[in-house]
Amino acid sequence: MSYFVTGATGFIGRRLVERLLARSGRIYVLVRPQSLAKFEALRERWGSQAGRVVPVAGDLAEPNLGIAAADLGKLKGRVRHLFHLAAVYDLAASAEDQNTANVVGTDHAIQFAETIRAGCFHLVSSIASAGLYPGTFREDMFEEATSGLDHPYFRTKHDSEGLVRHHCRRPWRIYRPGIVVGDSRSGAIDKSDGPYYFFKMIQKLRRTLPQWFPLVGLEGGYINLVPVDFVTAALDHLAHVEGEDGQCFHLTDPRPRRVGEVLNLFARAGHAPTMAFRIEPRLLGAVPGIVTQTLAGYQPLQQVLDTVLRDLHIPRDVLRFVNWPTRFDATHAQRLLADTDIRVPPLEDYAWRLWDYWERHLDPELSLDRSLAGAVRDKVVVITGGSSGIGLAAAKRCAEAGARVIIAARDAARLEAARAEIATHGGHVFAYPCDLADYAACDAFAARVLAEHGGVDVLVNNAGRSIRRSIDLSHDRFHDFERLMQLNYYALIRLTMALLPSMLARGHGHVVNISSIGVLSNAPRFSGYVASKAAMEAWTRCAAAEYADRGVTFTIINMPLVRTPMIAPTRIYEQMPVATPEEAADMIAEAIIDRPKRIATRLGLAAEMLHLAAPRITEVIMNTAFRMFPDSVAAGGAKDDAGAARPPNQEAVIFASILRGVHW
Repeated sequence: MSYFVTGATGFIGRRLVERLLARSGRIYVLVRPQSLAKFEALRERWGSQAGRVVPVAGDLAEPNLGIAAADLGKLKGRVRHLFHLAAVYDLAASAEDQNTANVVGTDHAIQFAETIRAGCFHLVSSIASAGLYPGTFREDMFEEATSGLDHPYFRTKHDSEGLVRHHCRRPWRIYRPGIVVGDSRSGAIDKSDGPYYFFKMIQKLRRTLPQWFPLVGLEGGYINLVPVDFVTAALDHLAHVEGEDGQCFHLTDPRPRRVGEVLNLFARAGHAPTMAFRIEPRLLGAVPGIVTQTLAGYQPLQQVLDTVLRDLHIPRDVLRFVNWPTRFDATHAQRLLADTDIRVPPLEDYAWRLWDYWERHLDPELSLDRSLAGAVRDKVVVITGGSSGIGLAAAKRCAEAGARVIIAARDAARLEAARAEIATHGGHVFAYPCDLADYAACDAFAARVLAEHGGVDVLVNNAGRSIRRSIDLSHDRFHDFERLMQLNYYALIRLTMALLPSMLARGHGHVVNISSIGVLSNAPRFSGYVASKAAMEAWTRCAAAEYADRGVTFTIINMPLVRTPMIAPTRIYEQMPVATPEEAADMIAEAIIDRPKRIATRLGLAAEMLHLAAPRITEVIMNTAFRMFPDSVAAGGAKDDAGAARPPNQEAVIFASILRGVHW
């Protein structure tokens, strides 16, 4: 007895070959020239039995599968079972590709079966051939499938099955597997589709919300999941049962589950929050049709939906099947399997294996280059305030990663010293002296950068000024507020707006704006500084919305207190725990690599949440800190350092240690 298998190097096919190797006979497999390397790798997996597997060169798109006449002659009358598994199982594939593989390929496979006089033609179809039939679809039903066949995948699976039923003159059997997932014993699978499309969403929920947080979602329709080991075992057994030619078998779970239940099982496997409240689809039927049609055609809403789905790696077509109305009766197949140990295991028993395998091997983020070098190598990175502190540390990191780094600062001598220091670590670094608060100098700097480097890929707006002074001591110092706005806000947006056109011309760019934890905590004594940073944040959010669809992204970093020359005049900080420039540079590197909307410490986010939830309590806490930490003598106008060096009391040091990184 000999076998012939198409799609033998695929997910289901290679596992079927392994089961057939447990039987006697030679196994011929169709192999395209471009799949030879994949086939040779499988030989090693099949071990000592690999010699029984014979590759036959061919192509689905060609008549008789493109198999040479000499090979056709050798195979004629020798193949007892021909398994046709080769197909496109991808909702995102083009209609043309699906038709070529699923319909034309099946037609050529039928022709091949007749040419070599195969004993039985076995078509591995899909439950998709039933379309979106409303109700229970039996194994003896086919023509009843009419709804949902407008989708290319459903249509091509239905049409390919029709070819076998109406045109195949050899004995045939058809198998309709459910949605095939990974091996129930190992979780192994080749690619992410079906329920795996929702794994990234579950993962993001886990990162955002605690596991106990109750979610609201849709109950959805019925979804029929079957592990690949069940499918291949059932296929192997049913193909060899005598007297079943001309039959169709549903390889499905007799206990289908609702979409909401399935998502909750995978959420528990991934330690993510689950849907405590699931809305029945029938309730949505009460919504007037005019409302749903209006929403479906509302372009802004569709654009938002497309953006969210793209971020979650979910094809839009998948949403059509969330309310799948079909249930599949597998009575005949189950009766033939009753005397075996071939069963569909409960999803609860192996959902964790599917999740674990996906997260370890198939998570799209695993294939991303998450190194700084991958983000900036050979790219132009502009860092303002690059002569010291945070800017210098960030410039070193980017230069070491292979970027063309441009640093700017007011002091030419210190800037040149910084350039020389960075150069010793390797990489290309250019130093441009510039007082960004001078609009003419700012414009000249931007023009020079564009002229000499052709454009900018990453802009890190780090240059800034901070003044620690209470409002009581600022009544006659309005110029302090003007100076802060001039550099922290106006200069920043002027430089950014000068460089944005070059980013738009390239179709990509990233702007990192260094803000402060003070914007989240509303730190007293920093009203001018915090206000200037808050203005910058508001501008950044507006700009991000305007350029979201044009390839330019923005990140705000609410930087905690960092030991830099900017805080040196405030001597009490010498007694307090603060972050280092290197730690700040790590945050900038994260912003460049991941491009999040915001980076902030947990303490900063907690402060913002407390302001929203209990503003009065937060105000009392900040007032306590305000009274605990005195103004420096310099803030009062004194020039000598004697009083400025006055250390904070013990309570203040403890308070600052608890709320590390906040400006006081």
